[in-house]
Amino acid sequence: MKQVIFDTDIGIDDAMALVFLHCAEDVELLAVTTAFGNASVENTTRNALYTKELFGMTAPVYQGAAGPLGVSLFDSYPDFVHGENGLGNIDVTVKSAQAEEASAAQAIVELVQNNPGEISIVAVGRMTNLADALERCPDLPKLVAEVIVMGGAFGFNGHRGNVSPVAEANIAGDPTAADKVFRSGLPLTIVGLDVTHETIMEREYFESLREQAGEVGEFVYAISRYYLEFHESHNGTYASPVHDPSAVAYLLRPDLYTTRDAIVRVALDGVGIGQTIWADPAVNYQTGEWNDIPPCRICIGVDDQAVLNLYRETLATGIR
Repeated sequence: MKQVIFDTDIGIDDAMALVFLHCAEDVELLAVTTAFGNASVENTTRNALYTKELFGMTAPVYQGAAGPLGVSLFDSYPDFVHGENGLGNIDVTVKSAQAEEASAAQAIVELVQNNPGEISIVAVGRMTNLADALERCPDLPKLVAEVIVMGGAFGFNGHRGNVSPVAEANIAGDPTAADKVFRSGLPLTIVGLDVTHETIMEREYFESLREQAGEVGEFVYAISRYYLEFHESHNGTYASPVHDPSAVAYLLRPDLYTTRDAIVRVALDGVGIGQTIWADPAVNYQTGEWNDIPPCRICIGVDDQAVLNLYRETLATGIR
């Protein structure tokens, strides 16, 4: 049984990942921690509470960072991707659920300290809450079981950035926090655009979820309408890459992914702000910027059809 903290800036694909975790048989969702990103932190927290209430989730929700630690590529929220409310502009009404008093970073630290070596963190938004948790608890890398990040782009399989030629949105939204996390020694696996853009949900796939996965399939179908319209306007195809659910797929079935060890840094300014740059741990470079940094794993290949099957089967058979 995996004990999981889900750190998120809940937009459409984040919500798709959250219900994936909720339906997974061998997952105990301990907490949902929210931050700014796809919408304001107030809206992402409301979206988390709405999803929790809709599906009867027991995990508490903790509100976190409202803005980045340093310079960001963005000066507004991507409502053209996720809608003004972050969930494709469906009706989002929270009846009684409320966020906890503790902050997201405080909750991450306390949960990990109380369960050393047991907790997996799935982080699918800006890395700000994790960076804050590291500041509060420098021993966090020794206490957490694993951290799976959806973010970055490393150039494998021909994939580069989605918010600049080289930068991916989660990392570019707070490059300072991401670089801090990637240098920290946390047991990291990074699931970037190199594999999420290899895994595509098409129109027929969403229709199959609606038919086979009951209320949760209907929810995913409903929120995906706005998302698919964005992708159609952007690239002419009524289909979407599988971003945040891919991090959950790695948690459940790491064997579906090919990885390599890498030292990862993030460009903090200039034309390449937010770029994730990987270095071979076996090479001694002339610059000291790569010295004494623990390597992590980056995903460079994926069995995309197996991931799509895993998502559909988990939602269809794991409804609670």
